[in-house]
Amino acid sequence: MKHLLDAARIYFVDFDGTITKQDTCAAMVQAFAGEGGQEIEARWERGEISTEECAKAIFDLFQASEEDWRELMSAMEIDETFQDFLVYCRSRQEELYILSDGYDLNIAQILSRFGLEDIPYFSNQLVIKGNKFTISCPHQEQRCKRCGTCKKSLLKKLNKQGKVVVYIGDGTSDICVAGEADILFAKGKLLDYCRQKGLRAIPFQSFGEVVAFLNNLK
Repeated sequence: MKHLLDAARIYFVDFDGTITKQDTCAAMVQAFAGEGGQEIEARWERGEISTEECAKAIFDLFQASEEDWRELMSAMEIDETFQDFLVYCRSRQEELYILSDGYDLNIAQILSRFGLEDIPYFSNQLVIKGNKFTISCPHQEQRCKRCGTCKKSLLKKLNKQGKVVVYIGDGTSDICVAGEADILFAKGKLLDYCRQKGLRAIPFQSFGEVVAFLNNLK
């Protein structure tokens, strides 16, 4: 544990269901695609289709406009203690990145609403033209293509100095990258996976718990 105390850290955080209280992508499916969209999402969860394939199939079912999307995003809330975590990271002058297999427009709108638009993030791109929604995946790993945003590849690129990696996540898109973390905080499906596979993970429900644990490392 000593190297975790002494070494500089770098923080990677999932967005949907981790920073936000509700998964914004799932909220879009429920609001605009209905049961058909949920069935497609279940296929993605089982690994039968990629994020890109899943999104395109769901978007074909959408009955929504950009105004509908904006209204939905305006109702999304974040963990009230996330800003405490942000203060903690900045007090140590350490890097923090959001890695998301969700959408840039969702992230940008929500971060801006809470005055957090300066946090760097990597995600899929959501393109809205009239009533047409589509996805672009600039951070996809071409040899795999399972996720639209390959968090494992991004983590390695961003951590060139070999800092201690703190990863915080909750879902299926966090599973591949979980093994790269020196300190892993997990909830939801990610925590279930870690327990099944015997991966060491620290359960959490809020960023307040994350800060408390990290403070106790001192």
